[in-house]
Formats: sequence, C-alpha cells, structure tokens
Amino acid sequence: MIPLQWELLEVGHCSHPERAVRRGGRLSPCQFPALVGLLHHPRHGPILFDTGYAEAFFAATARFPERLYRLLTPVHLPEGASLRQQLRQRGLQPSDIALIFLSHLHGDHVGGVVDFPDTRLLCSRAGWDDQAGRSRLGALRMGMLPALTRAAQARMCWIEELPAVALPAGMEALGSGGDVLGDGSLLAVALPGHAIGQYGLLFHGSDGRPVFLLADAVWSSRAIRDGVPPPSLVTSLLGNTRVYRQTLAHLRDIHARLPDLQLVPSHCREWRPGGHGEQ
Repeated sequence: MIPLQWELLEVGHCSHPERAVRRGGRLSPCQFPALVGLLHHPRHGPILFDTGYAEAFFAATARFPERLYRLLTPVHLPEGASLRQQLRQRGLQPSDIALIFLSHLHGDHVGGVVDFPDTRLLCSRAGWDDQAGRSRLGALRMGMLPALTRAAQARMCWIEELPAVALPAGMEALGSGGDVLGDGSLLAVALPGHAIGQYGLLFHGSDGRPVFLLADAVWSSRAIRDGVPPPSLVTSLLGNTRVYRQTLAHLRDIHARLPDLQLVPSHCREWRPGGHGEQ
C-alpha cells in the first residue's frame, strides 16, 4: 500500500432542482459543486481526478445547441476558482501534473482539459468511442461537449488496457480494478449506469484510510445512506436506470461492509472543501 496525500477542490458549481438527482426531492434550485481530486503520489507526482468547469466550458456552450447545457443547468465559476488558478496557489503549474484521470466525458468533468496541453490523460475507450459516434446534438443530449476534448485524443490512454487486479475484500461486486500506475496505489473501478465508460478511483489516503472517488455513480452521500436514486426519467436519459440502481445498491452494500472506506461523490455538498473529508 502506498498512501497518497489528497484533497478536493471545488471548481465551479451548477444549479438545478434537487428532484433532478433525488426522487421526491425539492423543486427549488440547489447548488451542486464540481469537485476535483488532487492526489500526490510520492514517485509520480500530482495527479488529477477530473477537471471541473473552466473558461473553455463557457466557450463551448456559447452557441446553440450547446448553449442549452448551461441554460438548463446554470453554471457559476467564481473569480479565482479555475483549476489552474487553484493549482497555482499550491505552487503547481499545468506542466507539473503527471496524469489526469477522467472519470467520464460529461462537460462538467472535462471542462479544464484544454488548460493542461501536455498532460497525459486516462479515460475509457468505450466512453470516447461513444462520444465520437454522436452528432453535436446527440452528444449534448448525453451531457457531453466534444469540443472540450477533441484536440486531446493524441494524449489519451485507455482505462480498459490497464492490468487487471483484484479489488479489496468486500468490493467484489464491482468486478476487478485497473492498476493505473503499475504499483497498486491507484485502481480504476468501473461504475456503470450514469454514463458509458464511467470509472471511479480507489486509493489509500495519507492517514491510511481507503478513499473511493465515485464520480457521478451517486450524486450525494445521502443517497448511499438511504438508497434513494434520481428519477428514472433522468437516469434513462443519460444512461441506464437498471444498471445505475444496481451500482447504487452495490455501493450501499460496500458502505455497510467497509465503514472505514470514504465514498466521495463528485457533486456532494457534504464533501465541499472546508467541510467533510480530508483536506
């Protein structure tokens, strides 16, 4: 086990009714942070889990039909909150980032890819091929903005080609993991249902506790605790409702079996920096 220092950065947020992500939730708008994981590997250096929003996101959604994206889910990126700026505050330049792990290709997870022009990228080949086979409108309907990643194809490596390793006891229902760095410190774990080719990242924090970054497998820690999914209309539009709910059930079971495992959804308000979680 190689423990990693890690923290979460909030790189913008969007607003939409809670009911869009929780069956029976409120109709009033709620903020959903775009959380990015910054991990420090002792040999490989800084690694990012997703990139959140960025100026490139607003450029990609300036015209129709893509403008519908931020009309339906208004996005706010405060001054000084871009990923590059937050990294600079920590003494890091884009060229210092060893790897960006893209959980999936939705616009709120890949918005800052263009700000790291020399960094190696790791994502799902199945997700990439799905995006490439869609029209602008077809991609938009699935929450994707191909303009944000199109120029990055030459830097892409594929999660499906990683060496397969067994997951820890209690997590067998999720299959096997992909050894990201070849030393067992970071494992890519398939989390199907929300989007084609969605993966989470499993590792141990510097305090020895295991951490599982869940991307959008769930929208909140509360959903893991009580098992309430989004409405089927939402999950069927973006992915597969049956598979989404199966993944949620697996995560609830894992939470019960492994209470020390920190399960971190990418849009959970409980995990905003300064609140719950290791910072």
